[in-house]
Amino acid sequence: MNITFSPKRKERFSLWGYTLVLWILLPFLFLHFCYQFLTKKLANPKTRIQRFGFNLSTAVPGGLLIHCVSVGEVVAAANVISAIRKRHPNIPITLTTTTVTGAKQANDLFKDTITHCYLPIDTGWMMRRLLKRAAPSQVIITEVELWPNMIHQCWRRDIPVSVINARMTDRSARTYGKISALFVPMLHKLSKICAQGERDFSNYQMLGAPSNTLVLTNNIKYEQPARPEAHHQAEDFANAFGISKRPIIVAGSTHAPEEKVLLVAHQRVLDQHPNALLVIVPRHPQRFNDVYQICQASGLNCIRSSDGSQNGGDPDKTQVLLVDEMGKLQALYALAIIAFVGGSIADRGGHNALEPAAYEVPILMGPHRYNNPAICQVLAEKGALFEVNNAEQIYQLVTAWLTDESARKDAGQAGKRVLQENSGAVNATLKALGFS
Repeated sequence: MNITFSPKRKERFSLWGYTLVLWILLPFLFLHFCYQFLTKKLANPKTRIQRFGFNLSTAVPGGLLIHCVSVGEVVAAANVISAIRKRHPNIPITLTTTTVTGAKQANDLFKDTITHCYLPIDTGWMMRRLLKRAAPSQVIITEVELWPNMIHQCWRRDIPVSVINARMTDRSARTYGKISALFVPMLHKLSKICAQGERDFSNYQMLGAPSNTLVLTNNIKYEQPARPEAHHQAEDFANAFGISKRPIIVAGSTHAPEEKVLLVAHQRVLDQHPNALLVIVPRHPQRFNDVYQICQASGLNCIRSSDGSQNGGDPDKTQVLLVDEMGKLQALYALAIIAFVGGSIADRGGHNALEPAAYEVPILMGPHRYNNPAICQVLAEKGALFEVNNAEQIYQLVTAWLTDESARKDAGQAGKRVLQENSGAVNATLKALGFS
């Protein structure tokens, strides 16, 4: 065990209390899993039982264990994983996620070159089972997923744990400050914290991260390339639905009430541009049916992508296309001429604005962009991102861009330049992890 840090009694009691609460909740979590299995026909229940420490699948011992929460973190980690693989092509990698969508994204991006496993619930017993099976030489966590028992069990085994693209919003910093007896010991058990921006660096510093651990590497999402296969997927999708010649506005990763706002705006857009198509991609699959009902209630002609191209309707008359399938968003951004990035009118902090920027698509976002404020600020300053607070503002900007192709292309190209001008974070991260 690393003896450079020794938790205080209060900190040890906090970890025990946290673990006790998890064990009390565990039967209820398992009953919820059983309920979903019986009523919702869970996909791949044999793998999702991994959340309870059973049927774990890991790569060959001695490799890397990389943890990502969901889709965004998997996409962010992809650049680092690719760069590590270039230096060490045979290194075994186990990638863990906590969501089904994250698992699908990992499998879509990496196929069988990595081993996916759902991260068990954060009890000491379950984490010991995972670490014993994977026996990683290093654990890498993406962005903000800090689990006390996971980090504690790695610390006890002298397995270095690093956080890459580390994010710490002001809101999260205030929350962690209130539970400092549980949170601060984790900071002293980490090998590296690679902060994605000045705000995140300062907040980790304020919370007590050791100076020799904390490093500013900037945001690896800036080096998120436009994937060539996304253009092929976009072309196939457009041909399947007969929409290849239509102006397409993609609303990605939406939350309630954003769909209603977008539909109101789109009704007005259609008055001037009747050929425009709104493509809605909800963030969470459990909302697909609800969003379809919202689209139907709007009075617009709406189809679901899961119905396939042979849905019996006239594609030229479709006004809204609801994409109720996972793993399509990047291809749709490659197809779009305008993008709205969700979680930004809804108070969710805003999702990844760099995804449409990589495909030279101008970006609309609401006022709530605190997940990635530095990125959004740079995109806005360079003329690639524009704030919209309501349906009227969405309508005004969309119709302006549909009318003025030159202005629309200038905004899209501005976003691409932002990515090019802010490269270097991946190499800085690799250096901090010891892979340079």
